[in-house]
Amino acid sequence: MPSSRPLAALAGFILASLMPMAAQAQTANWQPSEQIKTYAISGSSGIELYRSIGERGPQAGVQAVAHTTFKLTWRRDYRPQPDGACILATARPNLTIIYTWPKAPAKLPADVAASWQRFIAGVEKHERVHGEHILGMVKKIEAYSVGLRAEDDPKCQKVRAVLQQRLKELSDEQRQRGRDFDKVELTNGGAVHQLILALVNGP
Repeated sequence: MPSSRPLAALAGFILASLMPMAAQAQTANWQPSEQIKTYAISGSSGIELYRSIGERGPQAGVQAVAHTTFKLTWRRDYRPQPDGACILATARPNLTIIYTWPKAPAKLPADVAASWQRFIAGVEKHERVHGEHILGMVKKIEAYSVGLRAEDDPKCQKVRAVLQQRLKELSDEQRQRGRDFDKVELTNGGAVHQLILALVNGP
């Protein structure tokens, strides 16, 4: 389902004097955290559960069964150099991936409960792919950031501008990956489409 990925907006323009050193970047070890949110639905059959999802599901540009978003902050160490350049020496992310999906009533008929478990397991699997896309984007940002250098930049303004440009590019790339993935999964015959059909047409 669609995911939301807010990042810093495009800032400034790339100057010829900027010389990124992504190939020399040394990234630090870190792990993202995870947050799972649920919204309650009602019903005692597959079709009733799915109708409740339609009534209560998250808005992510469109009505969705589930949703993946994130919170991302950075600790960056910009270091002016004796020759007037500026280097981004370290960039450490603090990433929380946030999943939202439905929670069915605790007591369902046994056959409905089994059908629901298959459905929600597939939904979670789908959303975690979005989570992997987000993590991949953050690692690309980290790799690009560490060692980024701008000449004639004693106030570290040029290096910030080129970084913002790259953030925009990587954010756009990740959003497109999410849209492409959803298109495959949600169209006729796709994995999520099949999950929905099985739930709705089941017990």
